[in-house]
Amino acid sequence: MTISSIDTWSVRVTKDTLVFSAAHFITFNRSICERIHGHNWRVEAEIQGPLDENHYVFDFIALRDGLQLLVQELDHRVLLPARHPMIQLEVSDDEREVTARFEDRRWVFPREDCVILPIENTTAELIAQWIGHALIARLKLNHQHGLTRLRISVEENFGQWADCWLHLSAIDNVSGEPCNSGTAGAI
Repeated sequence: MTISSIDTWSVRVTKDTLVFSAAHFITFNRSICERIHGHNWRVEAEIQGPLDENHYVFDFIALRDGLQLLVQELDHRVLLPARHPMIQLEVSDDEREVTARFEDRRWVFPREDCVILPIENTTAELIAQWIGHALIARLKLNHQHGLTRLRISVEENFGQWADCWLHLSAIDNVSGEPCNSGTAGAI
């Protein structure tokens, strides 16, 4: 069998271990803020590209392991948005607490229980995008020969998935690291 130049290829990783339990709250319509709540989020990844000299698109194990490390960083944490225009985050001087404020509401969390993400809102869509950028940076996917797209899917509730497709050739200088210190205004 020969490989045609019009054939397309992808690899996809979804495992029972690619799950994280995390709390969050989102805002919408500029004035509504949900109560803090949690989910058992599931994550899957797919990479598109040509076959390499080994007839692989990308190594399944490397993709799985890279995704697993990201999932572990989010597990049993409170996810907070660093770039939300109406949520102010402040890390205490001793770095032991994070205070989040939205209008007249205020939450105080132990710093070690939080992941401050460089996103505008902790929606499944933006969490998927952050995971995708982090995976690209850590696995250097935008430097792999011919890889074209990465899809990250995040399920926040059974049957409710958000997908983010990232074009690998268009991405450059993305750290993919969560913001772990300072205030949201300083990030």
